[in-house]
Amino acid sequence: MTVALVPVTMVLWQVGAVVVFLGGDVRVYAGRVPLQRVRSDQRRPWRSGHALVGLPLALMVLITIAELWSPPEVQLSPLLVMAPAITASFGGPRLTGMVGGIAVVDLILLDLRSDSLGTRTMQTQLAALIVVSALLVLFTYIRDRHRMELTRVRSVAEAAQRALLRPLPPQLAGVRLASMYLAAEQEAQIGGDLYAAARTPCGARIVIGDVRGKGLPSVSDAALLLGAFREAARRHAELPDVVLHLDESVSADLEEQAQGCREAGENFITAAVLDIPDDRPVIDMINCGHPPPLLIRDREVMALQVDDPVPPLGLGALADPAYHVETFDFKAGDTLLLYTDGVIEARGPSGAFYPLTERITMWRRDGPETLVEHVRDDLLAYVGGCLGDDAAMVAIQRLPE
Repeated sequence: MTVALVPVTMVLWQVGAVVVFLGGDVRVYAGRVPLQRVRSDQRRPWRSGHALVGLPLALMVLITIAELWSPPEVQLSPLLVMAPAITASFGGPRLTGMVGGIAVVDLILLDLRSDSLGTRTMQTQLAALIVVSALLVLFTYIRDRHRMELTRVRSVAEAAQRALLRPLPPQLAGVRLASMYLAAEQEAQIGGDLYAAARTPCGARIVIGDVRGKGLPSVSDAALLLGAFREAARRHAELPDVVLHLDESVSADLEEQAQGCREAGENFITAAVLDIPDDRPVIDMINCGHPPPLLIRDREVMALQVDDPVPPLGLGALADPAYHVETFDFKAGDTLLLYTDGVIEARGPSGAFYPLTERITMWRRDGPETLVEHVRDDLLAYVGGCLGDDAAMVAIQRLPE
């Protein structure tokens, strides 16, 4: 009986060696975490998972005990290959190699006990276990390399998003701001929707826009408009001059892009440009084909429809519009929600569009941050977590004087 328990004792000793080798804190990969939590010196996100590591080790112990108590004609030792295979599903190459090595040692001890190590069958089983363990180690190494590359790509995407779509300040002039962006492209951080804010001598100037199309191909057009807005917000005091500058910049660039690949006028950008003055409780707005903003006042929601709509940016050369400023009341405590069509055109499982105005009435808290969080969570739940188009929102709340 003592001889029969030698392999079991050996396995338990090897388990202890693995735990000591890993520093007594065995940690395994447990899924992706938000990108902003990943440091440059961190290879992959981890969390404690001792139970997962114990699964293949416990399996080897059970297989060893069953082999010792089984009749000679029943061989269960080939099942030891399951241990490194299970480990490869959650562990790295080092842990997989350690478990594979323990399985090889365990198989050799079992073959020595049965005096069958020199047979061709046992040699074939041993060789197969070594080859499979080596391939699993190679697989986990390649998988971890790809995971590290994906982490670096996400880091670059996040840096590009921050450089292009700069975070809005929480407070600008006499208003509080909050924003949200959801890209339709999988693994993308930014697409064709855009927003920006700038301080002017008279108040706050804000733009929200949506490039025709979606995903990564429209990023360059979004970058063009954002650069033009930041330049125009500093150079032009009047809102019509700002919009005219934006239209000329977008028209010139889109015309260059259209030569030889697309017809002129096929691309455009819808946008709403707003001025919120410090000395008047109003909003001055020019809407260039963009969905109307929603004003929330005393739990009531109303759309700010303009009387004289103008075409989207990039089509001004075709329509020759006159940019007239529309003025709306914006009192202390009012909240304005700017959004792109990716929000209102999102479809649920039944095919119905997302009822933004109706869902906003369910918002019972205060502050622009809670508003965008409410709409974001409700929108993703409505569509099942997958959007068909980029979506962006900016919430603006007027502060008391």
